[in-house]
Amino acid sequence: MTIVPLTTGHWPEVECIYAAGIATGQATFESEPPSWEAFDAAKLPGQRLVALDDGRVLGWVAASAVSDRCVYAGVVEHSVYVDPSVAGRGIGRALLDGLIASTEAEGIWTIQSGIFPENAASLGLHLSAGFRVVGTRVRLGQMVTGPLAGQWRDVVLVERRSSVVGG
Repeated sequence: MTIVPLTTGHWPEVECIYAAGIATGQATFESEPPSWEAFDAAKLPGQRLVALDDGRVLGWVAASAVSDRCVYAGVVEHSVYVDPSVAGRGIGRALLDGLIASTEAEGIWTIQSGIFPENAASLGLHLSAGFRVVGTRVRLGQMVTGPLAGQWRDVVLVERRSSVVGG
């Protein structure tokens, strides 16, 4: 397995992995993956990675700026998704490690994410990669589609502060 920058050529597989995560109702409030154009516009170019095995995309990670205010220039929010057929094989951790390296190389000091509390695998992954739980945002949003449509969901806020950047 190798971790490489996510490009437009990876998009069809990235989109399928994203859709599989959405279908579980445990990954995001989104009801469908964005278009490549919307994804490309929203995600930071240096913080988009895929895990490849023999040319096959196994998972992806990407980050967005949390604000355009200069004081938050070193803070990003990320998403990480792994193909369900290869879950539990260390792919998510490799992607997070790649994201951490890429953010620190660009002077980013905080990576954050929101995770549904029921998504124990994602919470465990993030804690093992040095993230900490900041708190729980209660009834933050309502699911609009999928198996949990209509339900209000809590979101656990996690963050990782760099020990290298922004000390």
